[in-house]
Amino acid sequence: MATMPNTMPFKQGLSLWCPQSASLNRISSIPSRSFRRSFVAAASSFANENREYVVVGGGNAAGYAARTFVEHGQANGKLCIVTKEPYAPYERPALTKAYLFPLDKKPARLPGFHTCVGTGGERQTPDWYKEQGIEMLYEDPVTGVDIEKQTLTTNSGKLLKYGTLIIATGCTASRFPEKIGGSLPGVHYIRDVADADSLISSLGKAKKLVVVGGGYIGMEVAAAAVAWKLDTTIIFPEEHLLSRLFTPSLAQKYEQLYQDNGVKFVKGAKIKHLESGPDGRVAAVKLEDGSSIETDTVVIGIGAKPAVSPFDMVGINNTVGGIEVDGQFRTSIPGIFAIGDVAAFPLKIYNRIARVEHVDHARKSAQHCIKSLLTAHTHTYDYLPYFYSRVFEYEGSSRKVWWQFFGDNVGEAIEVGNFDPKVATFWIDSGKLKGVLLESGSPEEFQLLPKLARSQPSVDKAKLQNASSVEEALEIAQASLKTEAAV
Repeated sequence: MATMPNTMPFKQGLSLWCPQSASLNRISSIPSRSFRRSFVAAASSFANENREYVVVGGGNAAGYAARTFVEHGQANGKLCIVTKEPYAPYERPALTKAYLFPLDKKPARLPGFHTCVGTGGERQTPDWYKEQGIEMLYEDPVTGVDIEKQTLTTNSGKLLKYGTLIIATGCTASRFPEKIGGSLPGVHYIRDVADADSLISSLGKAKKLVVVGGGYIGMEVAAAAVAWKLDTTIIFPEEHLLSRLFTPSLAQKYEQLYQDNGVKFVKGAKIKHLESGPDGRVAAVKLEDGSSIETDTVVIGIGAKPAVSPFDMVGINNTVGGIEVDGQFRTSIPGIFAIGDVAAFPLKIYNRIARVEHVDHARKSAQHCIKSLLTAHTHTYDYLPYFYSRVFEYEGSSRKVWWQFFGDNVGEAIEVGNFDPKVATFWIDSGKLKGVLLESGSPEEFQLLPKLARSQPSVDKAKLQNASSVEEALEIAQASLKTEAAV
């Protein structure tokens, strides 16, 4: 397990940049008018007015960080957010779900999914940030940092000052190299609204869609494509869908659902290159076995990379990637924090360093970090891994899918249910329940899952295997919770 800094020179909740703290002796040695002129000149050389706290990045983590600053009365005139996007922070998962619905299926659109509506909070529109006194710098990514001077340089050449820096840059989509067709017209990646808008424009004209990747993005894009009535094929090198989480048996059930909706699969396949047609647009996907799949639109969903640049010198974890932090999201450099997808943090419950690309972690890491920064809160972040997906939820769909997973998918997997609509998978390791996935559960059943995964109760494996229904299996697991509580 990677080690974290054991000591910090001072409380990082305090602003590290404070011109007013210059020594009185030094000030007294300078003529007052000269000092005022030099101070004003120095201050005016920075493009941001709010300098006490600067958040770099405009995704989910930034939006929830902003809300936490506001809740503690530390946003107005103090907080600046710098983002490469033209929009205020929004709930990014919508981009591969409801945002991709056809226009006649009531697609999601901004301002409908600005943070923090994903957790039932207030919709933080651009006006909300203005009202809270938060300075927003749009469409100007940070390209450089000077740690000694505590300054940032943006793409447009602006120089920004910070007292405390919160890095919330998230991830960038993994791309195919240009030399194999990764940048051809008609080839799409999804990471922001502009990406999704470009894809929607193609979907409106497309006839044949190829989705590369059998993970979350691939499954969600393919499900949306069904609503567009497209000839859709998913290609991936693994033997089954979502191989990092699904068991082969569970994956087969979801694959059958997709096939029932007309989606085709090419599994265990590797792509040689993407071919262009006479008009220069993508026209086919060439596989290494020599076969070719015709298409006019391709979506690449092969994962993401932590957006660590230009903050590499802060400290990168070479095992999981991302910027290494402690349990309060402090980096090795005092006054600099990292949150969300880009942070490599101690996953306390499993005693390992992890980097989690998920909206739930983005929200919770932001809240934990800012609370620790602004208060006497010193608890170590204690995150329980959580993943979910919702697909086929557009109007007219014959079957809506919504599953949730909590915990760790280690040990033996026990599957209960026949997917009509429920199915549950329990992961048992050394007699302990480590993880659980549930499809189409009730609100009460979904609420039980994190309790089970966090408590890791001893479960009678034979009883689970013999359960006649998902409901009975969940009752068995819940009873194990009560038994351990009584002991």
